[in-house]
Amino acid sequence: MADITLSAAVRQNLLTLQSTADLMSGVQNKLATGLKVNSALDNPNSFFTASGLNARASDLSNLLDDMGQSVNTIKAADDGIQSITKLVESAKAKANQALQTQSQYERKQFAKQYNELLSQVEDVAKDSSYKGKNLLAGTGNDLRTIFNEDATSRLDISAIDYTDTSLSNGLNLSDIVEGQGGATAFNLSGGKTTITLTGADGSLNSSSTLSESTAISTTTTLQFIDNAASGTPTVIAGSQVTAGATVQDLVNSFNAVEGVRAEFDESNGQLTIYSNEDLLINDTAAASVSVALTIGAAGSVNASALTSASTLTDSGSFKAGDVIALTDGNNYELGSLEIEADTTVDDLVNFINDFNGVTGAFNNSTGRVSITSETDLTIGSKRDGANNTDFASEDYAATTNGQLSLSALTDSGFATDSDINRVVTRLNNALGNLRTQASEFGTNLSIVENRQDYTRALVNTLQEGAGKLTLADTNEEGANLLALQTRQQLASTSLSFASQADQTVLSLF
Repeated sequence: MADITLSAAVRQNLLTLQSTADLMSGVQNKLATGLKVNSALDNPNSFFTASGLNARASDLSNLLDDMGQSVNTIKAADDGIQSITKLVESAKAKANQALQTQSQYERKQFAKQYNELLSQVEDVAKDSSYKGKNLLAGTGNDLRTIFNEDATSRLDISAIDYTDTSLSNGLNLSDIVEGQGGATAFNLSGGKTTITLTGADGSLNSSSTLSESTAISTTTTLQFIDNAASGTPTVIAGSQVTAGATVQDLVNSFNAVEGVRAEFDESNGQLTIYSNEDLLINDTAAASVSVALTIGAAGSVNASALTSASTLTDSGSFKAGDVIALTDGNNYELGSLEIEADTTVDDLVNFINDFNGVTGAFNNSTGRVSITSETDLTIGSKRDGANNTDFASEDYAATTNGQLSLSALTDSGFATDSDINRVVTRLNNALGNLRTQASEFGTNLSIVENRQDYTRALVNTLQEGAGKLTLADTNEEGANLLALQTRQQLASTSLSFASQADQTVLSLF
């Protein structure tokens, strides 16, 4: 190149073309990248300032992702609380339903449903996690959301534990006892005898004195002997009747003995005696309690176990017109059975089996009725008075006041109104707790969402500021390129003119 000599005009035009090409390259680069500052060489101040702004915008953009995950975690917990609230409201409805009935069996069913709802509450709480974080699962699930680059601005959300409803710092709702039933049994036995009471003028009536009878001694007092057929005969306390008493007094004396019933027919003077146990009428002055006076064999009753086909009136405990009722521990009557002359033991067992939670069975060989019940239960006659209206216990001795009670091993947690009201109070407290917690999560969600919106706007501001320092004005750069292209064309033309001027020397040769 040093050996080549260019004229000043050519050299000047060549330099101009080279300068224009450099400028066009710069403009084309700005148009291609959209940046007027591509490196620190272009503008150190703008380049490093924009880099700082873009770096902060990038850091905040990463935090935006974390904020979005926090929002979803809080929403998952809030969804769980809404579902749990509905379940607790359903549990309260079950408790209120239990208050509307006095049936212990129905209350027991409501208690079972109540416990199932609490189980579902725990399951919902366990399922309310998002990416392994569960604000309803207590310890180890606290949530921290960071809002700025150095973590000095943040929100800590404490987790609550609803996975165990019994926790005192949670819902404080414990499963209630569903109750465990019990069992009892009674024996049905009976026998009867008929004595015809006649006097000198014929049969006696209710107001006749016993001394008028030809079958009873006029000088002695009668007494009733229990279990005379086997074991040691025992005089039934309070059963003595003087010969001067009336026939009705004798009937009343029989009816005063539990498990013994007497009926007198004035039309024929027949006294029919029913007894659940062996019974003997004796003379208190007799040398032996086995003496049956002048009544003879008719003065004794031999009882035996009833069968399923036996009528209940075969027993000394029941008579036609009696009403047997089943009631539970709340004195709620399950139902009643009116005894008729043809009502059998089997009818009684079927009656017992008619009710939910109660099962009856009869043993033909022993005459024993077994009852199992899921709740407290009382079976007894509704006939006025306590006499001859009862069920025989295990040893065939009558019970008191005509009733046999069965106590459940464990009563239901909804057995009484006070029990239910205590549960309702706890449920109301739990609902208040849930609403407060939902409000707290709602506040936290609002904070995170607001900070999320703010951070997103700040990122845009930072990026916009960086762009103002580094982004090229494409309109301006386009105009510059067009001007440079024009300059280049002019320089090329000028170079051509300069070259032509140099070529004129050739005309001399």
